[in-house]
Amino acid sequence: MGRIRLQVIIALFAIALLVVGMGYMAFRVTTVTVPDYGGTYIEGVAGNPSIINPILSQSNPVDQDLVALIFTGLTRTNDRGEIVPDLAERWEISPGGTVYTFYLRQDVLWHDGAPFTADDVVYTVHAMQHGDFEGWAFLSDMWRTVGVESLDAYTVRFTLREPFAPFLEYTTIGLLPFHILGNISVGLLSESKFNAAPIGTGPFKVGVVSATSYELVANREYYGAAPYIDRIQLKFYPNETAVFEARQRGEVMGISRVLPEHLRAVSKDSDLQLYTGTLSGLNLVVLNLDKGIFQERAVRAAMLWALDRQALVDDVLGGQGVVAHSPILPSSWAYDAGVPRYQRDLAQARKALEGADWFDDDNDGVRERGNLKLEFVLLTNDDPVRARLIEMISQQLAEVGIRAIPQVVSWEELAGQRLRLRQYDAALIAWQDLPADPDPYPYWHSSQANENGANYANYISAQADLLLQEARLTNDVARRTEAYRQFQQLFAQDVPALLLYQPVYNYAVDEGVRSVQVGPMTDASDRFATVCSWTMATQRMLYSEAREKGLVTEPR
Repeated sequence: MGRIRLQVIIALFAIALLVVGMGYMAFRVTTVTVPDYGGTYIEGVAGNPSIINPILSQSNPVDQDLVALIFTGLTRTNDRGEIVPDLAERWEISPGGTVYTFYLRQDVLWHDGAPFTADDVVYTVHAMQHGDFEGWAFLSDMWRTVGVESLDAYTVRFTLREPFAPFLEYTTIGLLPFHILGNISVGLLSESKFNAAPIGTGPFKVGVVSATSYELVANREYYGAAPYIDRIQLKFYPNETAVFEARQRGEVMGISRVLPEHLRAVSKDSDLQLYTGTLSGLNLVVLNLDKGIFQERAVRAAMLWALDRQALVDDVLGGQGVVAHSPILPSSWAYDAGVPRYQRDLAQARKALEGADWFDDDNDGVRERGNLKLEFVLLTNDDPVRARLIEMISQQLAEVGIRAIPQVVSWEELAGQRLRLRQYDAALIAWQDLPADPDPYPYWHSSQANENGANYANYISAQADLLLQEARLTNDVARRTEAYRQFQQLFAQDVPALLLYQPVYNYAVDEGVRSVQVGPMTDASDRFATVCSWTMATQRMLYSEAREKGLVTEPR
């Protein structure tokens, strides 16, 4: 009898285990792991905040990082450089392209609970238009020509003097609260206590602030998809190397910018994920086309054929760059993937030069034509990397009989005198933080070939002028795209400058932070473009419920 009882107990225990096991399997089969709210992300950044204000923050990267998390604008840019709605639900453009009417969201609250309205838009624009505005001149110069008025609490109208398609780019700037700042003189805005603990409309709001760190708390009233991460803490260090060392000590979870010399160590850290995105900028050699030796297209094309730009990127930059083939960046909707590409071809370079009657008759290694030598001074500023670049460029050009004499000067002399006054032969420079709108007018239109313009090459082309003007005067994307396609083809044919590379940005985040995405970036703060989807916590949820909430999409 005891033996039978024992067998019954064993059988019942086995059944119980089977039931539990089947229940667990059923749980596993019918549930999924999905993101949950929670967690604190700590990132090390180089520098300190100064003025956390969207219309005054352009000169400080740390300010820009915080502005990107705290403030939002009427519009924002997506990863193709297209302008899409943000605080504005939509907008209309008049047939003549001079009147823009924005219809605002009506569900937006400032971090202090006050409603966001058209008054905030008008106030922000008026602040940039004011004669005492202390921000960058490019903002005030543009906005001072724009009329702004509120038609009602949630409708704003802008009136331009003439059509200007890139205008929408300017509407991405973060907006300020009129109910807090309206009584402060614009000339004193930079001194306001608001800039230390600002109130915005963005996905994060100010938490605990100290001299060494800045805490942001998730804004659960955010009008967009609320962030999963509860808190983001930015810790301040004197430079990027100090941030890297702080990660090694375990003080931070993220490295805001990974320098090339730290890439190998970071890539070996199994607890870190490394993300790389292209920055919106160009490094190039501008040629002073007023100089006799640069006035022939054959010479300029030969120089580009002689350059091994990939070697420049690999050997000098440690691979941290992408060879450029167009003045419009590949991430832009206006980029022409079919633009002609100059690959290194020494035979083609020599053929072009000889076709233009440049020969080295005296065997001194430098080609000449009559009494004119094919030589020039290649300037750059006193940055070690740029100094190495012009040395290597000089060596490569020498292989086809072109002498480029490297010369380094201070940044103040290069930008403030040599470039501005066109007192140079050729110069290695960089255009940084190029706007999402691809408008190349400021750099290549003939009207900008003066002391106040950025057409440093003195590129004069009636055909290019017409294309750049047409693209500015129409809001028809198809027409703009075609105008820019033709301009890129013309640029490749004329070679008014030697395009080198587009810089890249490296960002490292602890593997415990998931769903991080880094795409093309206008500036470093764009690493936070998808921050609302980052997660540090998870939960299990019934598959049907998760799919209903849009947390999973694949069929089971």
